[in-house]
Amino acid sequence: MNGVGEDQIVFEIAVVVPKRNLKEENEGYDCVEVLVNEFRNVGFVVERVIGLSDEFIKLAAPLETLGRAAAKLHMKKPTRIGIDLQFEWEEVEAFVRQPDGSLFSWCERFQCYHHLIYETVNKKNSCITLKFDGKEIQWEVGESLLRRLELEGIVRQVFPLHDETKRKKLLRNWALNCWDFTNQPIDDIYAYFGTKIAVYFAFLGMYTRWMIFPAAFGLILQLVDFGSLQLLVLPAFFISIVLWAVLFFQFWKRKNSALSARWHLNFSVSTSQGYKLLGREWGSLQSPMELTKNLGTDKTKEKEAFQKYEWFSYLKRFRNDAIIILSIICLQLPFELAYAHLYEVIKSDIVKFGLTAVYLLVIQYFTKIGGKISIRLIKYENNENTEYKADSLVYKVFGLYFMQSYIGVFYHALLHRNFMTLRQVLIQRLILSEVLENLLENSLPYLKYSYKKYRAVRNKKKREKGSTGKIQFTSRVEKEYLKPTYSASICEELEDGLFDDFLELALQFGMIMMFACAFPLAFAFSALKLEQTP
Repeated sequence: MNGVGEDQIVFEIAVVVPKRNLKEENEGYDCVEVLVNEFRNVGFVVERVIGLSDEFIKLAAPLETLGRAAAKLHMKKPTRIGIDLQFEWEEVEAFVRQPDGSLFSWCERFQCYHHLIYETVNKKNSCITLKFDGKEIQWEVGESLLRRLELEGIVRQVFPLHDETKRKKLLRNWALNCWDFTNQPIDDIYAYFGTKIAVYFAFLGMYTRWMIFPAAFGLILQLVDFGSLQLLVLPAFFISIVLWAVLFFQFWKRKNSALSARWHLNFSVSTSQGYKLLGREWGSLQSPMELTKNLGTDKTKEKEAFQKYEWFSYLKRFRNDAIIILSIICLQLPFELAYAHLYEVIKSDIVKFGLTAVYLLVIQYFTKIGGKISIRLIKYENNENTEYKADSLVYKVFGLYFMQSYIGVFYHALLHRNFMTLRQVLIQRLILSEVLENLLENSLPYLKYSYKKYRAVRNKKKREKGSTGKIQFTSRVEKEYLKPTYSASICEELEDGLFDDFLELALQFGMIMMFACAFPLAFAFSALKLEQTP
């Protein structure tokens, strides 16, 4: 999944197509053969792998191919003199390389790959008739071949591949390095997985190291009886925790800035409010002068169009936020209060423990449903850019999870003011959440992967009824294809599962900070959870 080196070719992208029965009349017109030839004409190194039920087209791009694609994309990169300039392949030596020595980061290479594989268009003057198992497909002039095959269901998926050499190195030095759990090879993670995952693990590693102090302090308070000094030790603990949180965020800001400077990250301003009119972005479609001409010379009409679009966007966001808030108040709040009241009334600790377990399982599905509804509502908002869209998503989904995580604890803390029950609730929630989350996060992907392997083997046996030998997966690319994607639980359209991870960290941090006075040992539970996360 990373790093096409200059001395060796590494396959980074795979295109999945079904296995087919080639007929003699299809020779020269088979759509998959045409796709492979187009990839080679672009400059890809192509390798074809036959799996149990699918065929995999592995793609690798030499450095020159990626460089010329980056130049066509007008990609800006930092130079050795400290100025970001548009990349030119002829001036390749003037541009700064990544920490691992490669010219392009994974994100930049992915953009180049996306441009190359989807810009294989029909450049002839007439449409081309392609065939796939007797089915004819019309490839129109100027149409992307890969998109056409995706619409026809012939290309099933396009996904990145692992670089086995670097993957095994990361496993050995990072994921399986249990003795040094706070050490993060951030530069290697950044070069292999990209910026978002590298920043997440940089934050997670620092958060874990800083959690050692409050965890040790809370463990001492829990185990040692200070007697009459308890009234002095507890306020000292509370004050130190507040100072700890302030210092942690300040030092994280410094580290985040240092990482951004080391990785030459640029946070350019995207299309913001006022630069998108009637669903069209100025930078991508027309210049402001052309839009002004289309709207006419009347400045009043232009101003009215801007105001109408702006107010319509505000109304849509207000409507969707109102729907989520009313749903929380009318649906989720009574459910949360009913659980908290039952927990207060029930006397048996075993029944309380079981009630908490059932509640945590049920509420996961409720919050996922609410998150999916939030995603659908956001699609109907006129969000000017991805930042506005992300903000709207965070507001809606965090409200759902905030209610689920804190309302029961607030109920015991503020209404009943029973600190013993509050401490018991915190203990059960922390223990059960750690057990259930680790169980689900580790077992569900493995079960999904095993089921897909079982189905593939079973379908292979059905097609080859006479075969008696054991069917095994011989290609790693097929194993990677069968593994479940790392996506957010509320919506698979989100590009990765970091949304869930950051949301979990935010909720956990809020819980231990707000209720540390009731249960100082919460820091130790959280630190134990963080050590298991990487």
